[in-house]
Amino acid sequence: MAVIEIKNVAKTFGAYTALHDINLTIQDQEFMVLLGASGCGKTTLLRIIAGLETATTGEVWIGGRRVDHLPPKDRGIAMVFQNYAVFPHLTVFENIGFGLRMQKLPNDEVKRRVERTAGLMHIDQLLKRYSGELSGGQRQRVAVARALAMEPDVILMDEPLSNLDALLRMEMRAELKGVLAESNTTAIYVTHDQVEAMSMADRISVMHKGEIVQAATPLEVYRNPAAEFVAGFIGNPPMNFLPATPKGAGKWAVGGQVIDGPQKNKALNFAIRPEDLRLADSGLTARAKVVEPLGAHLLVTCDIDGALFRAVLDSDMTVKPGDTLTLAPQPDRVRWFDPDTTRAVA
Repeated sequence: MAVIEIKNVAKTFGAYTALHDINLTIQDQEFMVLLGASGCGKTTLLRIIAGLETATTGEVWIGGRRVDHLPPKDRGIAMVFQNYAVFPHLTVFENIGFGLRMQKLPNDEVKRRVERTAGLMHIDQLLKRYSGELSGGQRQRVAVARALAMEPDVILMDEPLSNLDALLRMEMRAELKGVLAESNTTAIYVTHDQVEAMSMADRISVMHKGEIVQAATPLEVYRNPAAEFVAGFIGNPPMNFLPATPKGAGKWAVGGQVIDGPQKNKALNFAIRPEDLRLADSGLTARAKVVEPLGAHLLVTCDIDGALFRAVLDSDMTVKPGDTLTLAPQPDRVRWFDPDTTRAVA
């Protein structure tokens, strides 16, 4: 069992606090993605788990064993870096087997593990080549195979696909998720790419300014963001926001219209995803400013009472800049946020 427990972990660099009291449990064989913009603390947290960085306060437990006092080699982990760190003077076989040689495993065991993981990553035909002869995607596969060959309890990955082109990145997402599921390994994956996070993760931990704002399944994070930051960060385009004024009895003035909402008596922020809007006879009155055809859909950027607002509509609809649109939100997809705490209230 490789359950990972992060308990009250904080990290400061002088006067700068990179991590604030992080608490997170990652279940055995779970694929957890740490998602956030550059500088949010996700790589610092990964390095603390790996033992490459020391937490200022807090504890790290792996498989029921406290490991934050142990060196990386004794934590039962393997790591895949952004730059792959594949040795150019070694063959693919020697690269994959490098860590196994350091452990002084017998030759037949090294051969078995190298061939097995090379087969998983579909590079078994490349074992005699040197890394200089490989493409970026092949070097990435070698780096993952080298980590898996160690048969670790936990594999840590720091933006391993960021150096690949878009098409190869998409191919490797699916392949990597399948390989890790087959290896029965607990995985922590760091990325700033929300498409990677949404498509690969069992759960996503959304990080912002050194804190975990929400940890949930991809669908939960997308449909029910726990904070305004998550709503505005996840989704392309992200959620729309409008100020809402209470009118009593669960009625709210939003964008010049009155709609149903929570029973609150203070101002809130109304939020809805662009794809959860429909043209209707009643709803929010918007003026189209920019219309972008995107194949099956139109992305329409509108103005509602001076606020920017986006709607994703079917491409067979005729919409032109300057048109007045009536946009009806799908009621069960509306989110409400407290502007003081920025947290969701319904």
